[in-house]
Amino acid sequence: MAQDATPITAKVLREAQNAGDDAAADAREEALRRGTEATGEDIAPEVDATKGPEKWHNFEVNVWITNFNSVEFGIYKHQRNKAKSRQFTQDMDVYAEVKENGQRTGLLAYREQLWNKQEGFERRLVLKMFGEKLNWRGTMDLMLARSVQETVGARGLAVQTFAINTNDHDQVVYLSRSANKWPMMGENFSFFLMEGESIRFFRLRQDLYTSVGRDYTLFDSMGNKIAVLDGKIFSLGGKWKCKVLREHGDKQLMTVLKMFVGMLVFNRSCRKHVAHLAAGVARGMLVPKLQRQEADLYMNPRRVR
Repeated sequence: MAQDATPITAKVLREAQNAGDDAAADAREEALRRGTEATGEDIAPEVDATKGPEKWHNFEVNVWITNFNSVEFGIYKHQRNKAKSRQFTQDMDVYAEVKENGQRTGLLAYREQLWNKQEGFERRLVLKMFGEKLNWRGTMDLMLARSVQETVGARGLAVQTFAINTNDHDQVVYLSRSANKWPMMGENFSFFLMEGESIRFFRLRQDLYTSVGRDYTLFDSMGNKIAVLDGKIFSLGGKWKCKVLREHGDKQLMTVLKMFVGMLVFNRSCRKHVAHLAAGVARGMLVPKLQRQEADLYMNPRRVR
């Protein structure tokens, strides 16, 4: 009898350990759920390491072709969305969703009246990304003065510059199209991210011959491939399947890439708008005048207020 006591005890201990692990997992899930409801923050679904290559983090951006979606459809829906976030302004139009691991984790919107109803320097593209509960994640502004400056320097070749602010970083990320552009060749964008005293530089290259200009590849400063933004040709509104190397896929970089993909829907019209403004300024037919929101982004942060 004494010889059988040890294995029975070990079995009981294993069962108790498994039960404890299950209880801890359930408690953690319940705590996360309560925290999400209390703060309004979205928690991205955990990645199942058994599905797909482990070295990549995947996300999708799906562009809708109409406003008949679960986010905006309904008479009072827009007012309720506006009440959830001060960043969700009256003219906000939600046009795309971000999915990770099959679940929606983000929404992309733009200021429709500011882009579609204005002209000249009053016409600006302002994109915003929200979480599933409409908590603000980031804003991407087309910087007209900086874009026209770079276009003048490039002797008329349109060069867009965007400013990206995210909800959990102090840095304003400036993303610019390169003026080094040959005819019939893909475009390049560049930006950098600050981490304490270190800086990481990135280049987004348009893979023009793979899918009619809807694909982009992200490289670091040494030319290593970091991410692939795969645009699907046969989609009505627009669809991108993206993957980022996990060791580089921190929250700030992921936000920048998601907003960049959302900007691609407007990329051509932005380019034409900047070229038109630069031509008007060069001919003396257009008087530049910035809106306060853009002007604030150029101001000296050390100025006396």
